[in-house]
Amino acid sequence: MIDKEKLITVLGYILLTSVLYILIYNVLAYDPILGYDAEAHYGYIDYFARYLPSEIKLPLVDDTREFFNPPIAYIYPSIIQVICRNILEADNLLLACQPIYGKLTQIFQSLLYLVTLFVNMHTLKQITKSPNLININYLLLISLMAVNYRTISMIRGEVYIVFFLSLLLNRFLKIKNSSFEFKLIEVVIFGTLIGLLALSRQWAFLLFPAFFVMILFVSKEQRIKYMKFLFGSLSIGFILSSWFYFNLFFEYGSFTAFNMKSSGFSFSNQPTSFYLPFNSEASYLFKKPIRPYFSNQFFPIVYSDLWGDYWGYFVFTSRFLDIGRNQLLIGDYLARVNIVSLIPSIILLYSYFSLKSRNSLFLKYIKYSIIFSLAGYLWFTISYPVIPSGDNIKTTYMIQLFHLLVFLSALKLEEIKKDSYKIYTGILFLLSVSFVHNFSTYLSHFPIEYIKNL
Repeated sequence: MIDKEKLITVLGYILLTSVLYILIYNVLAYDPILGYDAEAHYGYIDYFARYLPSEIKLPLVDDTREFFNPPIAYIYPSIIQVICRNILEADNLLLACQPIYGKLTQIFQSLLYLVTLFVNMHTLKQITKSPNLININYLLLISLMAVNYRTISMIRGEVYIVFFLSLLLNRFLKIKNSSFEFKLIEVVIFGTLIGLLALSRQWAFLLFPAFFVMILFVSKEQRIKYMKFLFGSLSIGFILSSWFYFNLFFEYGSFTAFNMKSSGFSFSNQPTSFYLPFNSEASYLFKKPIRPYFSNQFFPIVYSDLWGDYWGYFVFTSRFLDIGRNQLLIGDYLARVNIVSLIPSIILLYSYFSLKSRNSLFLKYIKYSIIFSLAGYLWFTISYPVIPSGDNIKTTYMIQLFHLLVFLSALKLEEIKKDSYKIYTGILFLLSVSFVHNFSTYLSHFPIEYIKNL
């Protein structure tokens, strides 16, 4: 008789091995200089590193168009840049060190991602009371999202957001389970995580409003304690991170400065197709889900960029549109990916609306953070329209939303497992088939050492 639980555990280890293979392959095959706005991010690093270790000086708008980003994502590569320029001999040390810190940052971010997975599985273990750390529900769903592998392969602050978010969720569950009986050190840790999130990228602020909404759901007996904990934590987070945002305000007149001028929030900023993608191009979602099709249509682009590669940064980039492998076939393959990915998409949406209220305050925080993240990102794309391309619609920017959705879905699958083991194993089978089918979307399609051969 086959032990199904042991089989599922084996599947979990196979999946982890596959993820490791993907990460290692992309470190070898993909250069971060091919990523979103890569030159600007490298410019930020080179400027920041230029003054280290004697001085900490952030770039201005004239130095890089990514000047508005907080510094956390640039600290590690900047340190590598400093070490490199003191060891290497070259006519242009900054330029010569770029491939080195780019590759080492890829490796570092891959490690952060792996830690993120294990922290989230540890948190899920506390909720489910499972004897096993490896959570196949979580691993399958998170590993299906192609956006994770692209984000990790580029130099991105979003990698740090999901990392610190995993730690924040873990700590919040612990303090919630203690009925908000806390020591000063717990406030300091939680506040530090809030500060680090704020210094990772501005999207992280969309994770904070839900803490205030939770005041409405905390029991009367715990409300005062919760408010003290929240006030103390936010105060520490403010102390740690506010200097950066005050600097933006004094330099550019806005706490949330950006490299584009805001059009102001108005639904009329975007055409009807942005909100309701039912025009003649809508069918391309399942035919050719890759740019320039359904340009500036929010939900088709987000969907295609989540499961596939809408912007084509793993198969080509804006600078190398005519180079890459399987260029003539990739659109057809990504169409099948979008069709197959209806399975995990339905599970994610169904889980959000049907998950029972176990650990309700904790789950409510996640649900409201998903709402605020989506609403905040929509506000951004409406206030800063890029017409006709919709170039600012990238799923990477909202990766936190999908990590939170996966967390809820992992718990919902656990509920389904208890109600019907047959349905549960059927879902795991479908998700496993989807993972195998979509595997090519997780890998760079540039040849290894491609950049060096240019």
